[in-house]
Order: sequence, then C-alpha cells, then structure tokens
Amino acid sequence: MSDQAKVRVLLLESIHPDAVSRLEAEGYEVESVRNALDESELIARIAGVQLLGIRSKTKVTAKVLDAADSLVAIGAFCIGTDQIDLTAASANGVAVFNAPFSNTRSVVELAIAEIISMTRRLTEKNSLMHAGVWDKSADGAHEIRGRRLGIIGYGNIGTQLSVLAENLGMYVSFYDTADKLALSNAHRCATIEELLETSDVVTLHVDGRPGNAGFFGAEQFKRMREGALFLNLSRGIVVDHVALREALESGHLAGAAVDVFPTEPKGRGDEFVSELRGLPNVILTPHIGGSTEEAQSDIGDFVANKLRAFLQEGNTTLSVNLPGVALTEQSGQSRIGHVHINTPGVLAKVNSILAEHHVNVEGQLLSTRGEYGYLITDIGGGFSNEVLERLRAMEQTVRLRVLS
Repeated sequence: MSDQAKVRVLLLESIHPDAVSRLEAEGYEVESVRNALDESELIARIAGVQLLGIRSKTKVTAKVLDAADSLVAIGAFCIGTDQIDLTAASANGVAVFNAPFSNTRSVVELAIAEIISMTRRLTEKNSLMHAGVWDKSADGAHEIRGRRLGIIGYGNIGTQLSVLAENLGMYVSFYDTADKLALSNAHRCATIEELLETSDVVTLHVDGRPGNAGFFGAEQFKRMREGALFLNLSRGIVVDHVALREALESGHLAGAAVDVFPTEPKGRGDEFVSELRGLPNVILTPHIGGSTEEAQSDIGDFVANKLRAFLQEGNTTLSVNLPGVALTEQSGQSRIGHVHINTPGVLAKVNSILAEHHVNVEGQLLSTRGEYGYLITDIGGGFSNEVLERLRAMEQTVRLRVLS
C-alpha cells in the first residue's frame, strides 16, 4: 500500500498510549509530544506528516494545512473540533475525525460531582478542616433532590446528564437551538431566559464555534436566580469570566464550577492565570472533564482506528468534514479515493476516463456532503499512471489517493 509505507504520525498533547500502540502496531512511525504546539511550531514540524493527532489546545489553521505537504487525516482526540479549520481541511481533502461519545460519561460524572459538592458546600468545609477549623453546621447545605437543573445544550453530554440528574431526584429543564427530543420528564424551555429564571443550577454544554464566543455574560448571570449555581464544562470562550466573578463576589450566585478557560496553559506545570482564582465558592479544574483513564483509553483507541481505516481503506464513517462512506471489504485489487467538488457529472466523467483506458471497475461508492463529494472505486486488474494523471487533472478533483 503506497500510503502505508513509512507513514509518519505526529501526536500532540499527551494523547493516550493506547493510541500510540494502536498506530505503531500498523507499522507507522509515531512521534508523541507532551504539550500543545502553537501555529509556528506546528508549521515547522508538519512537513512529511500523514496523520496528525491533537486534543483541544492545538490550533490547526489554514496556514498549518497549507504547510502540510503529506497530511491525509487529522484526529481530534476529544469531542470538539472548533480548534481545526474544517473549511481548509476539506479544501485540501484532509479528513477530520473526533470522539463524539467516548468521554461523555466522564464529563457527566464530573458535573454531577461538582453539583453535589457545591450544593453541600463541600469545598468550603474541606478548606476549613485543612485550616484546623471544625465547622459542623447545616447552614447553606442542601440536597440536590428536588432542585431544578437547567442544561444549555442538549447534545450527547446534555442528554446523559439529564437522565442521571433525574435519577438523583432533580427536576431538569433544557434549552437548545436545535429541535431535540426531551428524555424522560425533562422540560424543554422555549427561551434561554425561561431556563435561567427557573433553574437552581445552570450548566453549559455548547460547542466552541466562533458564534458562541461571549455567549454567556453579565446579562445572563443577572437573569439567573439569586443563590443559583453555575457550571461550564464546555468551552472557555463562551463565558465572560469577569462578569462571572462579579456575580459571585456580589453574592448573586452561590457558587460556580469551571473546567475550561479562554486561555489555557500549554502543558502541565505551566502557570494558570484566571479572574476566578482565589474565590472560595468556585471549583476550578484544569480541563479534565474527559480526563479519566477509561475515557482517554477509549478515545485513543477510537480515533486511532478511524485514522487507520481512512488511511488504509478510505473509510470516512463519522468524519466531521468529508462525506461519509462506510466501506465493506475491498472488492478489487486496487482502491482509489477521490475527493471532489460536488458538481453534476463527476461520476460519469470518472467512469469515462476509466473506460477509455480499459480499467475494470469491481465496485463503487459515492457520497456527497454540501460542497464536496467522495468517491471510492475498487478496480480489478492494473491501470496506468496516465489514468491517475487524467483523474487528478479533472477540474473538480480536490484530492486523489491510491489506497492499495
């Protein structure tokens, strides 16, 4: 397989060893880096790399993709992909994969733990005990049973949190811009204002698209109930932390738990700077919502398998940017993957070129997604370089790969 020979893989941000082992088992040359790289650092190291693995801190910009002379696919070993320029990736025929389900449970469990900790004032009691103060009091401590949880963003995490919270005796409301089915007894709010004004605890589970920057600020905090709790385990850019600090210091909010920040250190041990440091009623965690051994192992295995399957077989199932093609066992001696601009007549033109050169087609799968199409052709017998040159020369061609 031409793409498999001496495949170079660059994994950043301490991706789980299971991913390294899985890719090395394929004979790939894997370099694993502990920290994130900034744009200039990544540009300096991306040449010759065919598979790139990142988490949430590394930004894969259009400039990085322009410098990537061999890149075939990017694996986001996390849920979000807003750190990747998906438009530029598609334009270069680079497939992007993520792990939309693997760390869902870990994030949900952290949210539940933080809700209970703040409702029972465990962090304050813990600090006092370490300071030698015995404060056995029920003042301000509550059960979560019977309290209302407001979930903003009812996706994979939001829905699972909804179910677990109800099982613990909470009432659940949710708000989402998309039309989502309410699970169990969850109440769908018509507006975000309705949710804020009626919830005892508000938790954010939205993505980091540019339009969500500054989404939650002073106006939203003012709408929240007096003494409510606030959680953000989604993306740091969606919350105004200055406004959050003011809401906490004024006593309007009783507490907050924040796992994500607008600017985060590159690696372990680096200084963490935030307006929220030093507040006694705030739980701060270093972006560990999905950082459990179970979740990271699952993510490592899941995304590594997606990268391998695309590189070797052309499979784009669950790709976040290219049309999805779920492939069966290869039916010919060779397989050609063709990413192209989605215009009428592409399939006919490809088959015309193959027919002119007496190439026998054993099987084909075509899928389209917006601006792009993706065609897999299995070929029985050989074919000349002229066939590949003709296919690459098509005006609609974005990228052509010979998979075997």
